[in-house]
Amino acid sequence: MRKIFWVIIIAVVAYTFTGCKFLTQSIMFKTPKGYVFDTIPDTTLKQYILQPNDIFYFRLFANDGFKLIDLTTGTGSSGNSQIFNQQNQNMFKYNMEFDGTAKLPILGRVRLAGMTVRQAELFLQEKYAFSFNDPFVQMTVLNRRVFVFPGEYGKAGVIGLSNDNTTLMEALALAGGISENGKAQRVKLLRKTNDPNNPLVYEFDLSTIEGLRFANMIVQTEDIVYVEPRRRVGSNILKEVLPWVTLLTTVLLTITTVQALKAL
Repeated sequence: MRKIFWVIIIAVVAYTFTGCKFLTQSIMFKTPKGYVFDTIPDTTLKQYILQPNDIFYFRLFANDGFKLIDLTTGTGSSGNSQIFNQQNQNMFKYNMEFDGTAKLPILGRVRLAGMTVRQAELFLQEKYAFSFNDPFVQMTVLNRRVFVFPGEYGKAGVIGLSNDNTTLMEALALAGGISENGKAQRVKLLRKTNDPNNPLVYEFDLSTIEGLRFANMIVQTEDIVYVEPRRRVGSNILKEVLPWVTLLTTVLLTITTVQALKAL
């Protein structure tokens, strides 16, 4: 009976190792052997292009925004607080619809998709010039973000981009850095293109000082930063084999007990 038990155990272990997929079952964005990664671009800042489903703050002031710096409104800290509160009251959230338009006060629906934030501000200033003297427009996109997987299971996060020039290193730092189980020499960045089936894929080695030049790469909205986790062979083997061992042990114990009872 014991020989049969060990034969079954060896067979289960051999079958587990034959697949080998259990060793890499949690690794994402695998590339085939010999895969040619895209050339890493320079750190030139690329302006964000407004697109459908964006959420943005919109503020409008007359007289070239004089109210923003009007030092005659109130005095001391209480006056500054009053100005700050008034500015916040003029800030509202707006949604870019699926067709690339946004519904704004007085203007109604206007198409903004395809413009940079700067172009949209100038465009709206021209539109509001018919109703306001020297209009001053401020826009801030709120839903710009990147997705960071730092190499630890269950630790992925969505990082908001408050700055246009957020670098790869800053994005990793905001996510808590590369985890203890992450491979600093295997960092991938996936970037969307006009063809959703063919994203740009970059790979970085941040384990050496030479990798610092790659760490200054500017990330863009909806980039995916993926740090490959280390393969935890021992724990994965136990996780796969232990249930089978437990089952076989239970079966063997049951058979042994039944045989012992019959012998009485």
